[in-house]
Amino acid sequence: MGEFREQPIYSTRAHVFQIDPSTKKNWMPTSKHAVTVSYFYDSTRNVYRIISLDGSKAIINSTITPNMTFTKTSHKFGQWADSRANTVYGLGFSSEHHLAKFAEKFAEYKEAARMAKEKSLEKMELASSPSQESPADIHSPLTPPVTADLCRINGTGDDVTLSDVSPNFMLQSDLSPTTPTLAHSPTTNKHWEAELAALKSNNAKLTAALLESTANVKQWKQQLAAYQEEAERLHKRVSELESQSSQTNVIKSQKTELNQTIEELECTLKAKEEEMVRLKEQVENAKQLQTQKDELTKKLEDTDLRNKELEEQLADLEQRLESSQVDQENLRKNLKTLLEILDGKIFELTELRDNLAKLIEDS
Repeated sequence: MGEFREQPIYSTRAHVFQIDPSTKKNWMPTSKHAVTVSYFYDSTRNVYRIISLDGSKAIINSTITPNMTFTKTSHKFGQWADSRANTVYGLGFSSEHHLAKFAEKFAEYKEAARMAKEKSLEKMELASSPSQESPADIHSPLTPPVTADLCRINGTGDDVTLSDVSPNFMLQSDLSPTTPTLAHSPTTNKHWEAELAALKSNNAKLTAALLESTANVKQWKQQLAAYQEEAERLHKRVSELESQSSQTNVIKSQKTELNQTIEELECTLKAKEEEMVRLKEQVENAKQLQTQKDELTKKLEDTDLRNKELEEQLADLEQRLESSQVDQENLRKNLKTLLEILDGKIFELTELRDNLAKLIEDS
Protein backbone atom coordinates (compact mmCIF):
# COMPACT_ATOMS: atom_id res chain seq x y z
CA MET A 1 0.00 0.00 0.00
CA GLY A 2 1.46 3.28 -1.13
CA GLU A 3 1.87 5.79 1.62
CA PHE A 4 0.89 8.75 -0.54
CA ARG A 5 -1.20 7.33 -3.35
CA GLU A 6 -3.60 5.28 -1.17
CA GLN A 7 -5.62 7.12 1.47
CA PRO A 8 -8.52 6.14 3.80
CA ILE A 9 -11.85 7.62 2.68
CA TYR A 10 -14.21 6.13 5.30
CA SER A 11 -13.66 4.35 8.62
CA THR A 12 -15.82 2.64 11.23
CA ARG A 13 -15.42 0.10 14.06
CA ALA A 14 -16.70 -3.48 14.05
CA HIS A 15 -15.96 -7.02 15.18
CA VAL A 16 -14.31 -8.96 12.32
CA PHE A 17 -15.12 -12.57 11.41
CA GLN A 18 -14.08 -15.01 8.66
CA ILE A 19 -15.87 -18.12 7.47
CA ASP A 20 -14.37 -21.41 8.66
CA PRO A 21 -12.49 -22.76 5.59
CA SER A 22 -13.11 -26.36 6.65
CA THR A 23 -16.90 -26.19 7.12
CA LYS A 24 -17.75 -23.08 5.05
CA LYS A 25 -20.55 -22.47 7.59
CA ASN A 26 -19.21 -21.44 10.98
CA TRP A 27 -17.83 -17.97 11.69
CA MET A 28 -14.40 -17.59 13.29
CA PRO A 29 -13.59 -14.28 15.06
CA THR A 30 -10.33 -12.74 13.81
CA SER A 31 -10.29 -9.89 16.35
CA LYS A 32 -10.63 -10.05 20.13
CA HIS A 33 -12.48 -6.74 20.22
CA ALA A 34 -13.92 -4.11 17.89
CA VAL A 35 -11.27 -2.80 15.46
CA THR A 36 -11.15 -0.06 12.83
CA VAL A 37 -12.37 -1.09 9.36
CA SER A 38 -11.53 1.40 6.59
CA TYR A 39 -12.18 1.94 2.89
CA PHE A 40 -8.99 2.92 1.02
CA TYR A 41 -8.76 4.47 -2.44
CA ASP A 42 -5.68 4.09 -4.64
CA SER A 43 -5.75 7.06 -7.02
CA THR A 44 -2.89 5.65 -9.12
CA ARG A 45 -4.53 2.31 -9.89
CA ASN A 46 -8.10 3.59 -9.39
CA VAL A 47 -8.78 0.74 -6.94
CA TYR A 48 -10.92 0.58 -3.78
CA ARG A 49 -9.97 -1.73 -0.89
CA ILE A 50 -11.32 -2.67 2.55
CA ILE A 51 -8.51 -2.90 5.10
CA SER A 52 -8.51 -3.67 8.83
CA LEU A 53 -5.54 -4.10 11.17
CA ASP A 54 -5.44 -5.83 14.55
CA GLY A 55 -2.22 -4.40 15.92
CA SER A 56 0.29 -4.94 13.11
CA LYS A 57 -1.62 -7.87 11.56
CA ALA A 58 -3.86 -7.29 8.52
CA ILE A 59 -7.07 -9.24 9.19
CA ILE A 60 -8.92 -7.77 6.17
CA ASN A 61 -7.31 -6.90 2.81
CA SER A 62 -10.11 -7.10 0.26
CA THR A 63 -10.16 -5.37 -3.13
CA ILE A 64 -13.69 -4.28 -4.14
CA THR A 65 -14.79 -5.63 -7.53
CA PRO A 66 -18.04 -5.07 -9.48
CA ASN A 67 -19.05 -8.70 -8.83
CA MET A 68 -19.01 -8.37 -5.04
CA THR A 69 -22.20 -8.09 -2.97
CA PHE A 70 -22.52 -6.96 0.64
CA THR A 71 -25.38 -8.79 2.38
CA LYS A 72 -27.09 -7.78 5.63
CA THR A 73 -27.83 -11.01 7.50
CA SER A 74 -29.23 -9.29 10.60
CA HIS A 75 -29.80 -5.77 11.92
CA LYS A 76 -26.18 -5.55 13.13
CA PHE A 77 -24.29 -8.09 10.98
CA GLY A 78 -23.21 -8.09 7.33
CA GLN A 79 -20.97 -10.17 5.09
CA TRP A 80 -19.36 -10.33 1.63
CA ALA A 81 -17.41 -12.94 -0.33
CA ASP A 82 -13.92 -12.25 -1.68
CA SER A 83 -13.08 -14.72 -4.45
CA ARG A 84 -9.48 -13.52 -4.67
CA ALA A 85 -8.86 -14.22 -0.99
CA ASN A 86 -11.07 -17.34 -1.24
CA THR A 87 -12.96 -16.45 1.93
CA VAL A 88 -16.07 -14.74 3.28
CA TYR A 89 -15.72 -11.77 5.63
CA GLY A 90 -18.28 -10.87 8.31
CA LEU A 91 -18.64 -7.68 10.34
CA GLY A 92 -20.58 -7.23 13.59
CA PHE A 93 -21.50 -3.60 14.28
CA SER A 94 -22.59 -1.92 17.48
CA SER A 95 -25.73 -0.46 15.89
CA GLU A 96 -27.93 -0.80 12.84
CA HIS A 97 -26.97 2.71 11.75
CA HIS A 98 -23.28 1.79 11.42
CA LEU A 99 -24.19 -1.31 9.40
CA ALA A 100 -26.41 0.72 7.03
CA LYS A 101 -23.69 3.34 6.55
CA PHE A 102 -21.05 0.68 5.78
CA ALA A 103 -23.39 -1.05 3.28
CA GLU A 104 -24.13 2.30 1.62
CA LYS A 105 -20.40 3.02 1.20
CA PHE A 106 -19.85 -0.53 -0.12
CA ALA A 107 -22.46 -0.02 -2.86
CA GLU A 108 -21.05 3.42 -3.69
CA TYR A 109 -17.44 2.23 -4.05
CA LYS A 110 -18.54 -0.93 -5.87
CA GLU A 111 -20.24 1.24 -8.51
CA ALA A 112 -17.13 3.44 -8.69
CA ALA A 113 -14.98 0.32 -9.18
CA ARG A 114 -17.30 -0.85 -11.97
CA MET A 115 -17.07 2.49 -13.78
CA ALA A 116 -13.29 2.55 -13.33
CA LYS A 117 -13.01 -0.95 -14.78
CA GLU A 118 -15.13 0.00 -17.80
CA LYS A 119 -13.00 3.09 -18.42
CA SER A 120 -9.83 1.02 -18.06
CA LEU A 121 -11.13 -1.55 -20.56
CA GLU A 122 -12.05 1.21 -23.00
CA LYS A 123 -8.56 2.71 -22.72
CA MET A 124 -6.92 -0.68 -23.20
CA GLU A 125 -9.13 -1.42 -26.23
CA LEU A 126 -8.15 1.92 -27.74
CA ALA A 127 -4.50 1.16 -26.99
CA SER A 128 -4.71 -2.27 -28.62
CA SER A 129 -6.71 -0.93 -31.62
CA PRO A 130 -5.21 2.53 -32.61
CA SER A 131 -7.48 5.07 -34.32
CA GLN A 132 -7.00 6.40 -37.82
CA GLU A 133 -5.09 9.45 -36.52
CA SER A 134 -2.42 7.24 -34.91
CA PRO A 135 0.74 6.69 -36.99
CA ALA A 136 0.61 3.03 -35.96
CA ASP A 137 -2.43 2.61 -38.27
CA ILE A 138 -0.16 2.92 -41.31
CA HIS A 139 0.75 -0.66 -42.19
CA SER A 140 4.28 -1.31 -43.34
CA PRO A 141 6.76 -4.20 -43.36
CA LEU A 142 7.55 -3.32 -39.72
CA THR A 143 3.94 -2.96 -38.53
CA PRO A 144 1.86 -6.15 -38.37
CA PRO A 145 -1.92 -5.55 -38.18
CA VAL A 146 -3.68 -5.88 -34.83
CA THR A 147 -5.06 -9.41 -34.64
CA ALA A 148 -7.79 -11.01 -32.58
CA ASP A 149 -5.10 -12.67 -30.43
CA LEU A 150 -3.80 -9.29 -29.26
CA CYS A 151 -7.32 -8.07 -28.53
CA ARG A 152 -7.93 -11.20 -26.49
CA ILE A 153 -4.76 -10.46 -24.47
CA ASN A 154 -6.30 -7.16 -23.42
CA GLY A 155 -9.59 -8.79 -22.48
CA THR A 156 -10.46 -11.11 -19.64
CA GLY A 157 -7.34 -13.24 -19.99
CA ASP A 158 -9.31 -16.50 -20.02
CA ASP A 159 -7.70 -17.63 -23.32
CA VAL A 160 -4.08 -16.59 -22.65
CA THR A 161 -1.24 -17.72 -20.40
CA LEU A 162 2.29 -16.42 -20.02
CA SER A 163 3.59 -19.24 -22.17
CA ASP A 164 1.24 -18.28 -25.05
CA VAL A 165 2.45 -14.67 -25.55
CA SER A 166 5.86 -13.28 -24.66
CA PRO A 167 5.96 -9.78 -23.04
CA ASN A 168 8.22 -8.66 -25.91
CA PHE A 169 6.09 -10.24 -28.67
CA MET A 170 5.19 -7.02 -30.45
CA LEU A 171 8.63 -5.44 -30.16
CA GLN A 172 10.32 -8.57 -31.50
CA SER A 173 7.99 -8.62 -34.47
CA ASP A 174 8.58 -4.92 -35.10
CA LEU A 175 12.34 -5.06 -34.76
CA SER A 176 12.77 -8.19 -36.90
CA PRO A 177 16.13 -8.13 -38.74
CA THR A 178 14.54 -9.69 -41.86
CA THR A 179 13.34 -6.36 -43.30
CA PRO A 180 16.09 -5.10 -45.60
CA THR A 181 13.78 -2.76 -47.62
CA LEU A 182 13.70 0.04 -44.96
CA ALA A 183 14.13 3.55 -46.42
CA HIS A 184 16.53 5.79 -44.52
CA SER A 185 15.10 9.22 -45.30
CA PRO A 186 14.64 11.58 -42.28
CA THR A 187 10.83 11.65 -42.74
CA THR A 188 10.63 7.85 -42.83
CA ASN A 189 12.89 7.53 -39.76
CA LYS A 190 10.69 9.92 -37.75
CA HIS A 191 7.62 7.98 -38.84
CA TRP A 192 9.14 4.67 -37.71
CA GLU A 193 10.36 6.20 -34.41
CA ALA A 194 6.84 7.51 -33.66
CA GLU A 195 5.37 4.15 -34.61
CA LEU A 196 7.95 2.32 -32.47
CA ALA A 197 7.17 4.54 -29.46
CA ALA A 198 3.44 3.87 -29.87
CA LEU A 199 4.09 0.14 -30.14
CA LYS A 200 6.28 0.18 -27.04
CA SER A 201 3.52 1.95 -25.11
CA ASN A 202 0.91 -0.54 -26.33
CA ASN A 203 3.23 -3.43 -25.52
CA ALA A 204 3.75 -2.23 -21.92
CA LYS A 205 0.00 -1.86 -21.38
CA LEU A 206 -0.73 -5.26 -22.92
CA THR A 207 2.03 -6.90 -20.85
CA ALA A 208 0.57 -5.49 -17.62
CA ALA A 209 -2.92 -6.64 -18.63
CA LEU A 210 -1.54 -10.06 -19.55
CA LEU A 211 0.18 -10.51 -16.18
CA GLU A 212 -2.94 -9.48 -14.27
CA SER A 213 -5.17 -11.70 -16.45
CA THR A 214 -2.82 -14.66 -16.00
CA ALA A 215 -2.89 -14.27 -12.22
CA ASN A 216 -6.69 -14.12 -12.33
CA VAL A 217 -6.83 -17.20 -14.58
CA LYS A 218 -4.67 -19.20 -12.14
CA GLN A 219 -6.84 -18.14 -9.23
CA TRP A 220 -10.04 -18.91 -11.12
CA LYS A 221 -8.70 -22.33 -12.11
CA GLN A 222 -7.90 -23.12 -8.47
CA GLN A 223 -11.37 -22.00 -7.38
CA LEU A 224 -12.98 -23.96 -10.22
CA ALA A 225 -11.06 -27.10 -9.22
CA ALA A 226 -12.19 -26.64 -5.60
CA TYR A 227 -15.80 -26.13 -6.72
CA GLN A 228 -15.62 -29.21 -8.94
CA GLU A 229 -14.27 -31.32 -6.08
CA GLU A 230 -17.04 -30.04 -3.79
CA ALA A 231 -19.65 -30.74 -6.49
CA GLU A 232 -18.33 -34.27 -7.01
CA ARG A 233 -18.38 -34.92 -3.28
CA LEU A 234 -21.96 -33.66 -2.99
CA HIS A 235 -22.98 -35.68 -6.04
CA LYS A 236 -21.51 -38.83 -4.51
CA ARG A 237 -23.28 -38.09 -1.25
CA VAL A 238 -26.62 -37.64 -3.04
CA SER A 239 -26.05 -40.87 -4.95
CA GLU A 240 -25.34 -42.72 -1.71
CA LEU A 241 -28.51 -41.34 -0.11
CA GLU A 242 -30.59 -42.26 -3.15
CA SER A 243 -29.14 -45.79 -3.23
CA GLN A 244 -29.80 -46.31 0.47
CA SER A 245 -33.51 -45.67 0.14
CA SER A 246 -35.98 -46.69 -2.52
CA GLN A 247 -38.58 -44.22 -1.42
CA THR A 248 -38.02 -40.87 -3.12
CA ASN A 249 -40.67 -39.16 -1.05
CA VAL A 250 -38.92 -40.17 2.15
CA ILE A 251 -35.63 -38.78 0.81
CA LYS A 252 -37.30 -35.53 -0.18
CA SER A 253 -38.92 -35.31 3.24
CA GLN A 254 -35.59 -35.91 4.93
CA LYS A 255 -33.92 -33.32 2.73
CA THR A 256 -36.66 -30.82 3.58
CA GLU A 257 -36.27 -31.53 7.29
CA LEU A 258 -32.49 -31.23 7.00
CA ASN A 259 -32.84 -27.91 5.18
CA GLN A 260 -35.21 -26.66 7.86
CA THR A 261 -32.81 -27.86 10.55
CA ILE A 262 -29.93 -26.12 8.79
CA GLU A 263 -31.95 -22.89 8.55
CA GLU A 264 -32.86 -23.13 12.23
CA LEU A 265 -29.23 -23.80 13.15
CA GLU A 266 -28.11 -20.85 11.03
CA CYS A 267 -30.66 -18.61 12.74
CA THR A 268 -29.50 -19.91 16.12
CA LEU A 269 -25.88 -19.38 15.11
CA LYS A 270 -26.58 -15.79 14.05
CA ALA A 271 -28.41 -15.19 17.33
CA LYS A 272 -25.46 -16.67 19.22
CA GLU A 273 -23.06 -14.48 17.27
CA GLU A 274 -25.10 -11.40 18.13
CA GLU A 275 -25.24 -12.58 21.74
CA MET A 276 -21.47 -13.07 21.68
CA VAL A 277 -20.97 -9.53 20.39
CA ARG A 278 -23.28 -8.23 23.11
CA LEU A 279 -21.45 -10.27 25.76
CA LYS A 280 -18.11 -8.92 24.53
CA GLU A 281 -19.46 -5.41 24.95
CA GLN A 282 -20.66 -6.32 28.45
CA VAL A 283 -17.20 -7.76 29.23
CA GLU A 284 -15.60 -4.51 28.11
CA ASN A 285 -18.05 -2.57 30.29
CA ALA A 286 -17.30 -4.92 33.19
CA LYS A 287 -13.59 -4.28 32.72
CA GLN A 288 -14.23 -0.55 32.89
CA LEU A 289 -16.34 -1.03 36.03
CA GLN A 290 -13.57 -3.18 37.55
CA THR A 291 -11.08 -0.41 36.82
CA GLN A 292 -13.36 2.13 38.50
CA LYS A 293 -13.81 -0.25 41.44
CA ASP A 294 -10.04 -0.62 41.82
CA GLU A 295 -9.66 3.16 41.78
CA LEU A 296 -12.38 3.59 44.43
CA THR A 297 -10.81 0.81 46.55
CA LYS A 298 -7.47 2.61 46.39
CA LYS A 299 -9.13 5.87 47.41
CA LEU A 300 -10.93 4.07 50.28
CA GLU A 301 -7.65 2.59 51.51
CA ASP A 302 -6.07 6.04 51.40
CA THR A 303 -9.05 7.43 53.34
CA ASP A 304 -8.79 4.68 55.97
CA LEU A 305 -5.09 5.40 56.36
CA ARG A 306 -5.86 9.10 56.79
CA ASN A 307 -8.56 8.29 59.36
CA LYS A 308 -6.10 6.21 61.36
CA GLU A 309 -3.64 9.07 61.36
CA LEU A 310 -6.38 11.48 62.48
CA GLU A 311 -7.48 9.04 65.22
CA GLU A 312 -3.90 8.83 66.49
CA GLN A 313 -3.68 12.64 66.48
CA LEU A 314 -7.05 12.83 68.32
CA ALA A 315 -5.87 10.34 70.96
CA ASP A 316 -2.70 12.34 71.44
CA LEU A 317 -4.73 15.54 71.82
CA GLU A 318 -7.08 13.86 74.32
CA GLN A 319 -4.08 12.66 76.31
CA ARG A 320 -2.64 16.17 76.27
CA LEU A 321 -6.01 17.63 77.31
CA GLU A 322 -6.27 15.17 80.19
CA SER A 323 -2.74 16.02 81.30
CA SER A 324 -3.57 19.73 81.03
CA GLN A 325 -6.69 19.24 83.14
CA VAL A 326 -4.64 17.46 85.82
CA ASP A 327 -2.11 20.27 85.79
CA GLN A 328 -4.93 22.83 86.08
CA GLU A 329 -6.42 20.94 89.04
CA ASN A 330 -3.06 20.87 90.78
CA LEU A 331 -2.61 24.55 90.07
CA ARG A 332 -6.09 25.30 91.52
CA LYS A 333 -5.27 23.37 94.67
CA ASN A 334 -1.96 25.17 95.02
CA LEU A 335 -3.69 28.54 94.55
CA LYS A 336 -6.32 27.62 97.15
CA THR A 337 -3.62 26.68 99.63
CA LEU A 338 -1.76 29.88 98.86
CA LEU A 339 -4.95 31.89 99.40
CA GLU A 340 -5.52 30.23 102.76
CA ILE A 341 -1.96 31.05 103.80
CA LEU A 342 -2.40 34.58 102.51
CA ASP A 343 -5.65 34.96 104.51
CA GLY A 344 -3.85 33.81 107.65
CA LYS A 345 -1.05 36.29 107.09
CA ILE A 346 -3.57 39.06 106.42
CA PHE A 347 -5.38 38.17 109.70
CA GLU A 348 -2.11 38.23 111.58
CA LEU A 349 -1.22 41.60 110.06
CA THR A 350 -4.62 42.93 111.02
CA GLU A 351 -4.13 41.85 114.67
CA LEU A 352 -0.67 43.32 114.64
CA ARG A 353 -2.07 46.62 113.32
CA ASP A 354 -4.75 46.65 116.04
CA ASN A 355 -2.16 45.97 118.78
CA LEU A 356 0.04 48.71 117.50
CA ALA A 357 -2.91 51.12 117.44
CA LYS A 358 -3.73 50.29 121.06
CA LEU A 359 -0.13 50.77 122.09
CA ILE A 360 -0.11 54.14 120.43
CA GLU A 361 -3.32 55.15 122.17
CA ASP A 362 -2.05 53.94 125.62
CA SER A 363 1.15 55.82 125.23
